[in-house]
Amino acid sequence: MATPATNPYRLLPSVEEVLTGAEVQALAERVGRELLVDLARDVLERWRADIQAGELDAAGVQERLERGDLVRSLAGRVEREEKAGLVHVVNAAGVVLHTGLGRAPVHPEAAAAMAETARRYGTLEVERFSGRRNRRDDRLSELVTRLVGGEAAIAVNNNAAAVLLLLNTFAARRGTVVSRGELVEIGGSFRMPDVMERANTRLIEAGTTNRTRIGDFERAAQGADVGLLLKVHTSNYRVVGFTEEIGAAELATLGKRLGITTAFDLGSGLIEPDGAVPLASVLREPLVKESVASGVDVVCFSGDKLLGGPQAGILVGNRAAVDLLRDNPLYRALRLDKVTIAGLEKTLALYLSGRADEIPARAMLRRSVEDLRPIAERIAGELARLPGLSAEVVDDASQPGSGSSPDVYLPSPVVRLSSEQRTAEELALALRAGAPPVFTRIHEDRLLLDPRTLLEGDLERLLSAFRALS
Repeated sequence: MATPATNPYRLLPSVEEVLTGAEVQALAERVGRELLVDLARDVLERWRADIQAGELDAAGVQERLERGDLVRSLAGRVEREEKAGLVHVVNAAGVVLHTGLGRAPVHPEAAAAMAETARRYGTLEVERFSGRRNRRDDRLSELVTRLVGGEAAIAVNNNAAAVLLLLNTFAARRGTVVSRGELVEIGGSFRMPDVMERANTRLIEAGTTNRTRIGDFERAAQGADVGLLLKVHTSNYRVVGFTEEIGAAELATLGKRLGITTAFDLGSGLIEPDGAVPLASVLREPLVKESVASGVDVVCFSGDKLLGGPQAGILVGNRAAVDLLRDNPLYRALRLDKVTIAGLEKTLALYLSGRADEIPARAMLRRSVEDLRPIAERIAGELARLPGLSAEVVDDASQPGSGSSPDVYLPSPVVRLSSEQRTAEELALALRAGAPPVFTRIHEDRLLLDPRTLLEGDLERLLSAFRALS
């Protein structure tokens, strides 16, 4: 039996003993005593696990305590706690609509409108001149229809919610016809058949994976209780080769003849306003305006992807269909809050006032090699001066991201880095843990920095993050 002197468990201090030290008391002022107690218990529990696993004996415990490992571990936990959650980062990965980093950064004026709305009262559901109650999406509907056509519009918290609302409104306890080639899965294993199940509609497949014709839809609808004919843009993959798909106008014509509601889920949704530099030359995405003009009853698309606004799912189409969507009790659970509405209204207003080219996502997607090369060369020159780093500019490619045009690559000069002290993985981790956090990409064991996705002020933040590591 181990004596007290050789029993490693007996050498572990109590939580109260840990908290008496001056350094630990200073940590309590940063995160509060209650949380610090939990963190201290967790650190001590990890030491107990090491003892139980035979990785730590009494001498090892004593050595750790004398080195100050316990306080150091606790300070590290406090630092991680303070850095947890949503923080600002530098995106040097070259993915414009980076899902992990929040997709589209909104225009500064949209961000200001959101901040102002968050801290004040506003006319969310009251008409300011009459004083009567109105609908929170009335102005949004006006802006959307002015921009892309249609008779009315509403918005919910993302495009997946828009699809759920569509299915539940028009096809609950009935069938929904979809092409086999369009049964998509988006991020997080979110599959169209699963969404249909939750919406309480029955999936009816039409055609084959690579070829679906309008006749396939008509045959699938015959003899079945069908509430919706749905076309889905395969935004995150492409079916190529011997292929055929139905057009939105064909679907709309069939729906009118059969008396069945039709809808087109665009996913990202590309808007090309008059006077803006077009993105269609580099992106392979259906245009929202053309899709609305096709005659389908409802078109839905994302607000935080190619539109470049805050997260939202926008539904636009004929008034009767949109009114049914709005009247569904599910809409109340999915509708936008006042902050998102403010950002979305400002983003749409920028499009309508001829300022679409200022939208950050659009601007980044349009950046040319000639625009980017001087930035890449400056980054490489600055980083090459830091000890242990070598940097060079090489030709590579960026991506739109978030499922938009998955087969499109945007030529970009990037900075390729190697470090004498760290592997590419270690350097990437150190940058993500730094201040500010920097996200990069790795190719062939080299760290790549892509200037395409640097926003205003990010260049200096990026260089500062590297200087802090040296």
